[in-house]
Amino acid sequence: MRHTSLFAVLTVLLASPLFAQQSAPSRPGQTDNAALLEKIRELEDRLISLEGQVRILKSQQAPPEAGAQEATAAPQGQPPVAPTTSPTSAAATAVTQQQAIALGGAGGSAAKALNPDISAIGDFISVAGHNSVQPSPSLEMHESELGFQAIIDPYARGDFFLSFGEEGVNLEEGYITFTALPAGFVARVGKMRSAFGKVNTLHNHVLPWVDRPLVTNSLVGGEDGIDDAGVSIQRILPAPKWLFLEATGQLFRGDSGSAQSPLFKASAQSDLSAVAHLRSYKDITESTNLDIGLSYARGHNDLGTNFLTQLYGMDATLRWKPLRRSIYHSFIGRSEFIWSQRRQFPFEQRAFGFYTSGDYQLGRRWFVGGRYDHSDRPETASLTDNGASAVLTYWPSEFSQVRGQYRFTRYAGNLDAHELLMQVMFSLGAHGAHPF
Repeated sequence: MRHTSLFAVLTVLLASPLFAQQSAPSRPGQTDNAALLEKIRELEDRLISLEGQVRILKSQQAPPEAGAQEATAAPQGQPPVAPTTSPTSAAATAVTQQQAIALGGAGGSAAKALNPDISAIGDFISVAGHNSVQPSPSLEMHESELGFQAIIDPYARGDFFLSFGEEGVNLEEGYITFTALPAGFVARVGKMRSAFGKVNTLHNHVLPWVDRPLVTNSLVGGEDGIDDAGVSIQRILPAPKWLFLEATGQLFRGDSGSAQSPLFKASAQSDLSAVAHLRSYKDITESTNLDIGLSYARGHNDLGTNFLTQLYGMDATLRWKPLRRSIYHSFIGRSEFIWSQRRQFPFEQRAFGFYTSGDYQLGRRWFVGGRYDHSDRPETASLTDNGASAVLTYWPSEFSQVRGQYRFTRYAGNLDAHELLMQVMFSLGAHGAHPF
């Protein structure tokens, strides 16, 4: 009814000038017939345009309710009158109903909301030089990481990271995080990197160097580190306003490390491993903050159930990032100290190692850094390795980086190695943030 009245009003308004012009008496100088025909064509074009706009408005109307679609109510004793629906409106209603059936009534945005964020990261490394103790291939696609991350529901999220290397496919991490547990607890269940120290929590593509420090390779299980299936519980602890405290406790199956650098080995079902971490954070100034952590890990080693390996760690991270020049200049200093107690025959081995590094941002895309390494060997603590590295990194964009690193290593027995490492990394898709 409303659209019928609208057509009537439009017809009257458009026809009135024409009617007035035709009914007026002819006067000298009046518009000739050609001008009158041109005016008629103009009005016809305007009418066609307005009719199109009315059709669009009709198609955008919500579909009628179920009761109105069946029939229009009629007086008692008379058959019901079928509703009048234009073909355009019927087509729009059919499309709307089809979308509701396909998406469960959630709308077109539901198709994207039900899919996880997918990312892919490539890590290519080339090595030149000579290393007779731990040789590396000259060219290799060191790692390709495929990540799937999504919010499962208002109370949990899921993260999966698959690692593709030259030796095969590995599930690097795959866990669910429960973010709304009572008393402020946060829990994770699945396979995950443990919270021991700093470097062990980081994926390869987040490291500020091409390789991992000597102490990580020797005492904390190498590149794989403490990465196992288990359960993690963490909670923010009460503290003064100027201090942030967080405690984490984790229980794992008991298998960590690699074939080249074994750490924990579960010989029986009860040979579980445990990790505890206490993190403190403090803002020193508006541009500087300090992060200090204490770590402990315990598990059975490859000699059997009666042989334990215990790790003690302390890590410190100093960050400087001026607010007004944050995209051009910054500095991060890192250091980590680790003590290892490995029970073996005939007596226990106590090893120590550490690394310290600094990375300075020269400009918007350029970074320069250095690192010093020192580490005893876990099975023979009397053997000690030392090393030093210089690193230069260029970021063409936030999705790629090119890094060069000169690495000098003096292994036990005065065996020296000089190597030049080049790395190219690139990422596709959305990748979630890593631990700060």
